[in-house]
Amino acid sequence: MAEQVRKSTIAPTAEKRKNELRKGRDFSAFFWLLMVAILLVLVGLPIFYLLYRSFSLPKDGGFTLNNYVEAFTNSRYLESIKNSLILATSVGVVSTLIGVPLAWAITRTNMPLRGLMRLLVLVGFTTPPFLGGIAWMLLAGPNSGELNKWIMGLTGAEKGPINIYTMAGAVFVVSIYSYQYTFLLVSSALDLVSSEMEDAAMVLGAGTFKTTIKVTIPLVMPSIISGFILSFLEALALFGSPTLLLIPARTPIITSEIWQMFQAPANIELASAFSLPLLGLTALLLWFQRRLLAKRNFTSLTGKGGAKRTLDIRGWRWAFLGFCLFMSTLSLFLPFFILLRASLSKAWGRPLESSNLTLQWYDDVLFKQPYTSLSIQNSLLYSAGAATLAMFIGIAIAYIVNRQLVRGWRLLSFVAILPLVIPGIVIAIGIFSAYSRPPLVLYGTAFILIVAFTTRFMPMAFSNSSDIFKSINPEMEQAARNLGSSQVGTVVRITVPLVKRALMGGWMLVFILAMRELSCAILLFSTNTQVMPTVLFEMVNEGSFERVAAIGVVMLLIIFAVVAVGYKVIGKDFLVDKR
Repeated sequence: MAEQVRKSTIAPTAEKRKNELRKGRDFSAFFWLLMVAILLVLVGLPIFYLLYRSFSLPKDGGFTLNNYVEAFTNSRYLESIKNSLILATSVGVVSTLIGVPLAWAITRTNMPLRGLMRLLVLVGFTTPPFLGGIAWMLLAGPNSGELNKWIMGLTGAEKGPINIYTMAGAVFVVSIYSYQYTFLLVSSALDLVSSEMEDAAMVLGAGTFKTTIKVTIPLVMPSIISGFILSFLEALALFGSPTLLLIPARTPIITSEIWQMFQAPANIELASAFSLPLLGLTALLLWFQRRLLAKRNFTSLTGKGGAKRTLDIRGWRWAFLGFCLFMSTLSLFLPFFILLRASLSKAWGRPLESSNLTLQWYDDVLFKQPYTSLSIQNSLLYSAGAATLAMFIGIAIAYIVNRQLVRGWRLLSFVAILPLVIPGIVIAIGIFSAYSRPPLVLYGTAFILIVAFTTRFMPMAFSNSSDIFKSINPEMEQAARNLGSSQVGTVVRITVPLVKRALMGGWMLVFILAMRELSCAILLFSTNTQVMPTVLFEMVNEGSFERVAAIGVVMLLIIFAVVAVGYKVIGKDFLVDKR
């Protein structure tokens, strides 16, 4: 009996000592600090060098304000600012006019095929805007564009009426790939609006459309304004499609001017100074947008459960279905059709008949042309690497912030979101300045593109992970900690497995965004680190449209395959932007 008492006393003591020993070897604090340090380097170093180079002389690095004087007194640069503001404002207005009716029809009415229409809108959103611009060059180029040929064939006109190489053409192309911002924000807001106020308006004699305009739209106005702001900023910071369409029109914009500053002889100091106001305007508008969304809970206050019902819009439901299909045709079906057609043609301008059919362009880009096949491999590798690294850091920082593991966790959250307000081409300038000199010379290697994509899209990974961790009760983690598990071990063995499907959705979202990223890559790639977006951009300038179409179709098929897997494994919400 005494022996049993002695063993029962020794056993808990031994177990306690074992747990204490485990805790003594717990390197979790070091790991969290390492993640914080990596985040600060990823975000802080490019911003520091961007500011530093903007005040530096090109050769000796001395202090100067001449870069700012040159950037904002040169008439060409001032014209580019004016043109960019015209483009961005027009895109914001057009995107609002498209996105709001689509969101209302899909979310609140009895329009047929609403689920399919929502899917088409979001899949169109994954189409790279620069690839859409290339497709519309083939569709609406003066005279040679397919649409102009169809119109000339029908009317007998000698000249096609459509010219995509204009400011109006650029507004059109950018808008059909930007209205989804408004659609997502407004549809999410409409999901939260109950039908009681709408029903009350209809009881008092208001019709469906008058109720929508007088009651529903004002309730979601903060989201409408936010959608306008995001579309505005997307157009302001976009490089690919506006550059392809406006350079032939001799219409400079901010991003094309920054790109040209990187051409030999490069003037990084001037580019840094010229890009900072773009950064400031983006930060100001995103701050305003977040303030608006933070106040959107005013929408309706009722004592009921916020029930919603679909509105019967009678015959108008077919008109709205036609509008949805029309927009999907412009952003998805027509571009994919013309790219597929051109990629299967020996010469894309000739009729598509048996004598003009070929698969040689796919054979070229996949097997015979080393730089195109290498670009596909690089895109897959760099995007997967960036998605993995971004999710790894994003998960760690989100856990630190949500569990408040370090002092200043609110500041850490701000730093993690900060790249969201930095346009891609501005991030590229900062990363080039930071990593093209000792001690970290990454320029010319794959690592600089992986670092750029990671920095650019890490806010998406952080937001995704943060939203997930908020839904996890920490009691299970605490139980594991009481049994001797380290904090990092608890996260790896307990927390992450609980939400691995949602985290996979975040990984896929970052992968898609990295695959289609041109603004960063165009300033940072080298001969051996070409990716599909940079190859496409160079091929367009060479006029090799058949090869452009082939590699574009390959790129779209990869993205659509990832989207299909995401919808199958994760569900329909993994594409929703976390901004």
